[in-house]
Parts: sequence; structure tokens; C-alpha cells
Amino acid sequence: MIKAVVGLNWGDEGKGRMVDYFAAQADCVIRYQGGDNAGHTVVNARGKFAFHNVPSGICYDNVLNIIASGSVINPESFCKEITDLKAHGLNIDKNILISDRAILILPFHPLLDRLEDRRLKDKRYGSTMSGIAPVYGDKYLKKGIQVGELLHPKYLKEHLTEVVEYNNLRIQKIYGEQSTEWYMNIEEIYQWLLTYGEKLKPFITDIQPIIHKLITEDKNILVEAQLGALRDINHGIYPYTTSSSTLSGYACASIPINPRYLKEIIGITKAYSTCVGEGAFITELHGPLADQIRTVGKEFGAKTGRPRRIGYFDAVATRYGCQLQNATLMTVSCLDVLSGLKELKICTHYEIDGQLTTTFPLYAKLIKARPVYETLLGWEEDITRIRKYADLPVNARKYIEKIEELCSVSIKFISVGPARENLIVR
Repeated sequence: MIKAVVGLNWGDEGKGRMVDYFAAQADCVIRYQGGDNAGHTVVNARGKFAFHNVPSGICYDNVLNIIASGSVINPESFCKEITDLKAHGLNIDKNILISDRAILILPFHPLLDRLEDRRLKDKRYGSTMSGIAPVYGDKYLKKGIQVGELLHPKYLKEHLTEVVEYNNLRIQKIYGEQSTEWYMNIEEIYQWLLTYGEKLKPFITDIQPIIHKLITEDKNILVEAQLGALRDINHGIYPYTTSSSTLSGYACASIPINPRYLKEIIGITKAYSTCVGEGAFITELHGPLADQIRTVGKEFGAKTGRPRRIGYFDAVATRYGCQLQNATLMTVSCLDVLSGLKELKICTHYEIDGQLTTTFPLYAKLIKARPVYETLLGWEEDITRIRKYADLPVNARKYIEKIEELCSVSIKFISVGPARENLIVR
């Protein structure tokens, strides 16, 4: 059986802790998109981790972890993460593989990110400066370097020459940088790739036969994405999105797997809204309440450390995320962070040009949206030690059930703390 764990919002929903939870019953965990521009935070008996490249099942010695072809790999960042994880005693050498068809993030991709961010000035998209947009742009321009090319040095040199020449032209013609100090040296990048290629070789393989074998043997496969539905390149708050598809359906193309094998899709949302980066954020809060939630929830980006924007729960956006992901079940994370608040608000509708709607709109209309709230009573009790739904304060249960009603998807899991055991299963 194949199960997906995906985000329903803007990212940072708590996917890592749920992948870690489900990985205990998995044979294989697969990351199917994105690069090292975001992190999955996991807290368990082995420590606290922020996984940027590595799938979140890595804490289990008997679980195979795969980075699929829809992902992008920064060799330097990947090798550093592997070294750090080994230092924490994790078994790395035998249980992680990289698809030979994944695309490499090269040294000039973050540079192009910075140049474009500088050009955009006050219209920036909120990039992490990790080179993600430029590398996915190169992929679809057919200028990408595949991970497997590291195993074929002669072909790599020929292909890299073409790719570097193209990007040097981009630096010169689009960004107007005439000085050669900005230009990429083909030989230097080639040697850089050969150095990291030696370190990556043990992990590189054609994953398709492995996936086929796992499915044939009816193994339990868990697939994970980074970020959330509203950052999807096709259906999110474009252009303030990531540069790949964050949706469960994309796993079928990236890995690849037959869609009929994807049986369960667990959509993750927080009990309130958070957002890192730019773009419209309809329920955004400012002032003491936002500061309190940010502090209690430790709401800072796992990759950048940037303070997350805080908002009331947005049911319009989350219902849309459920629909995009085809969520069969939901997890609500960070419910404990709201303890002690006298009242809570849930955005049930948007008002756009004087009209109420429950439909999440195109960005050109989204920027005109105003939230319409329903107010619920809060609760005072500390809920971090509660493990049964019936033991939650009545107002906490009413809050969960209102979210469930508005999103039309059953809430199966509720996290009441960051650790693996801080979980209620209904």
C-alpha cells in the first residue's frame, strides 16, 4: 500500500513529525519533489532533526529512503546533511538512495536566485535563495544536469559546457553583469561535480526497478512532499509558489507509481495558519496575539530561521488544500499552542468585491479578499499530556469538529506537542 503525507496550506504544517510517525510501519519513504529549500522537523527518541534533503524516514534503520526524480539535489548540502546525521548515530550508508534522474542544483543556481531577487526589488517572491526556481527553470528548458550524469564524466563535461555557457549568457544579457567575476567557470564547476560525485556515487541508482519490486511485493510505501498545496506551482498562490508540484498526484509522475496504488492521503494542517515568504495571507495577525502564538509555537522557518507569519485558521484555504490533495484524512497539528486563549476565530468565507465566497480564488482576486470569521470559545487547560480525544476540553473538541465540518474531511490525528508521543488518534 502507498500512503501520502502532504501539506494542506503554505508549508510548515508539521509533515515531518507525521512522516516520522507513519514510518514506523513503512518499508520505504520517498521524497518526490523539492530540494533543500525547506525542512521537515522531527523530534523523537534519537533527537531533534530538521531534514532538508533526506526523507523523514531516515530515523528508522530498517526503512529504505528514496529521493525521487521530481526532486532537485544540492550535492554540497546533501553531503553536509549526511555527515551531520551520521554524527548523530543514524544509519545512512545502506538506507538512502537518489534517483539517477533527479536534477542537480549547481553553484550558479543560488547566484541566479540572488540576481533575480535583486532585480525584483519590492516585488520579491520570498525565495530562500537556494536556487530552486533557477534549477527547475533549467530542468524545463532542458538545461538541467541529472544526478546520474555524475557516473559518466565524459558526457557530463560535454553537457555541463552547454549548460554553463547558457547561464553565463543569462547573467550577461538579462542581469547586465558584464564583469567576468560573475561568470561561471566550466572547469571549476566540473571539478566541483567530480569531487561531490565521488561522495554521491554510493547513493545514485535507477530507482524504477526498486519501486516496481516494492509494489510487487506489496510493501508499505510512504511518500512525502515539502511545502503545502498553496505553494503548488500549478494550483497555488502563483507566482508566490515553489517551482514544482507539491500535490499528492505529482508523486505518481515523479517516482513513478500507478495512481491506483495511492490508497491513503493524509493532509496536514495546523490548528492556526502560518506562512513563510511573500504573497497574500488573508487571516494574518499582527501584534501581541501573533507574537504569543509565534513564541509558544516556535514558529520560525526550519531552513531560513525567518519568523513565520501567523493567522487565524483559514477554512477556505484549507478546504481548497484538501480538494487539491484529494485528502482522505486530516491531521491537525499544534493544537496545544492555542491553550490559554479566551477565544478563537475561524475564517469561514472570503468577501471579494462585496460578495461572499467559500471558493479559493485566482491570486488576482485573492489579493482583494477579506476574511469573514466565526468566533469560538477557547480553553485554559494544558493539553500536552492528553492522549484520548474524549479527554480534550470541550471547547477544544468543538474547535476540531468545526474545522472538520468546514473542510469536509475527517480529522483522524491531532498533535498536542512536538514529540512523537504527543499525538491523539481518534
